[in-house]
Amino acid sequence: MTTIIAPRVHDIGGLQVRRAVPTLQARSVGPFVFVDHMGPAIFEPGQGIDVRPHPHIGLATVTFLWSGEIGHRDTLGSEQVIRPGDVNWMTAGRGIAHSERTPPPERGREHALHGMQTWVALPRNFEETDPAFYHHGAATLPQQRRNGAWLRVIAGRAYGEESPVKVFADTLNVAIDLDADAEIDLDTGHVQRSLYILEGQAQLDGVDIPERHLVIPEDGARGRLRAKTPLKAMLMGGEPLDGPRHLWWNFVSSSKERIEQAKDDWREGRFGKIPGDDKEFIPLPETPVPAPPNYP
Repeated sequence: MTTIIAPRVHDIGGLQVRRAVPTLQARSVGPFVFVDHMGPAIFEPGQGIDVRPHPHIGLATVTFLWSGEIGHRDTLGSEQVIRPGDVNWMTAGRGIAHSERTPPPERGREHALHGMQTWVALPRNFEETDPAFYHHGAATLPQQRRNGAWLRVIAGRAYGEESPVKVFADTLNVAIDLDADAEIDLDTGHVQRSLYILEGQAQLDGVDIPERHLVIPEDGARGRLRAKTPLKAMLMGGEPLDGPRHLWWNFVSSSKERIEQAKDDWREGRFGKIPGDDKEFIPLPETPVPAPPNYP
């Protein structure tokens, strides 16, 4: 049967973040082990997001925006502003630290922010790969426009297209925008699929789907998505994980011992410094709460 998941909602300084994965109903979908919906929010002049430097291992972060700008910096020396339609893909591998902040030009005026950040668990044989950061501009992503549908392939393959983003396992990640009354069938070329409705009234195979919820279609379902109003959605999934994963704070690994090592490395400053953002950081949590909000 179709599974509908209501995300946990955190209100952090005027920015609502909804976490749909991991939950009891879905620890992962394909390689995706973490799904956050950011906003939509409007920030007044002088306000914005400030995600202080923090570490990751064993995963890749994927950031995609419908509105707003976020400035990324990391311990590799990367510095990149992501804008709507772009993709930031950061491979943590054996370890990286990064920060995410509203850039000064946007902070100086009223501005919107709306998007999603997801984590992809790396396959076990790539968990300790070298860290890397890739930015792909909106114009470089495969996209299709047809019958009121706009499809953008963020990562992996779908609808006969393949994203230039480097992935480590079969991945399904598509931004879907539909006009009112438009329809599209969900790509069927992957073992696992899920659909998050960011905005708008939708139906899946004729059944109403609530806004801001994650839907996992039952096996064998056609997956016809219909927009009753203008719709924004994200399609995610792909190849199932090659084994269980442990999530603790910002760390993902198939080994509990590796996570303990990452904790020590962060305490002792062994992840390195972020050029241009080395004056503060997020301390290691005192309590072992898995994957707390990444938006302090």
